[in-house]
Amino acid sequence: MKKTVFLGALTLSGLAAVAASAGTLDDVKARGIMNCGVTTGVPGFAAPNASGEWEGFDVDVCRAVAAGVLGDPTAVEFVPTTGKTRFTALASGEIDMLARNTTWTFSRDVDLKFEFIGVNYYDGQGFMVPKELGVSSALELDGATVCIQTGTTTELNLADYFRSNNISYEPVPIETGAEAVQQYNAGACDVYTTDASALAAQRANFPDPSAHVVLPEIVSKEPLGPLVRHGDNEWGDIVRWTLNALISAEELGVTSVNAASLAADGSNNPEINRLLGTESNLGEQLGLDADWAKRAIEAVGNYGESFARNIGESTPIGLARGLNASYLDGGLIYSPPFR
Repeated sequence: MKKTVFLGALTLSGLAAVAASAGTLDDVKARGIMNCGVTTGVPGFAAPNASGEWEGFDVDVCRAVAAGVLGDPTAVEFVPTTGKTRFTALASGEIDMLARNTTWTFSRDVDLKFEFIGVNYYDGQGFMVPKELGVSSALELDGATVCIQTGTTTELNLADYFRSNNISYEPVPIETGAEAVQQYNAGACDVYTTDASALAAQRANFPDPSAHVVLPEIVSKEPLGPLVRHGDNEWGDIVRWTLNALISAEELGVTSVNAASLAADGSNNPEINRLLGTESNLGEQLGLDADWAKRAIEAVGNYGESFARNIGESTPIGLARGLNASYLDGGLIYSPPFR
């Protein structure tokens, strides 16, 4: 879900400047724990399992960074945040990074003073309705009640779409995804709108997923990715290149299974050797050791492994790679070179 917060932007900017000046890498190393902001719960992306342990596609990014920096993918304190609380938590230093389906927008990058370090999922806003409503297009939703999460880009996208198509709606404001699902299933709204990936994730957990339809319209661009505070470039580089390491590993055929053997035996591909730390000093340039990327890959797998395990077509979420396929397969997922 995506989130626009303009009120209090100057306050957030000030908090971010103060927090960034402290040096996040030093703080994380001294603490021995990385504080990572996540959603309050989206199946497949970030949610506690039956044992209370956080898991999911976004959670894997947090664990990969912890593995690279601290040598332990479990050295993470997960901090659930809502659309309204996430930016304050990051700006104030309560969390070290935010890995929570958050859309990269101009105002968040420039005005709120955050640094988006890349895109780990290309998404778009969609609509879900009960099948019994008999609706096959969002253009048939004139007069509908719509569950909409406050503090998100979905609010403006929804208003723009309905206005441009000269149709009306009645918003039903909610705070969290869990509340949206509860209200939608209780019949408090005709429609639930958010990122299409989140709709698929929530629908998969319904008692009867076939009783609900995700409509074909995608009404926005939602490039989702982790973010950090402006001004702490060293920490931003670490988070950015950890995500790139997972992406590059898929491109190069490096997996959680073969990373150790490739590092031990060497490869005839110099970029694999640089990625795994057996050539050059890329880790040292980040203020880390040579094996940081290898540990990240071993902890959560490469980008494709993480996608398949958490949200892929063989999971209940059932998402196809689509735009999120590697560029080698015609998708948009692409890492700058490790050199």
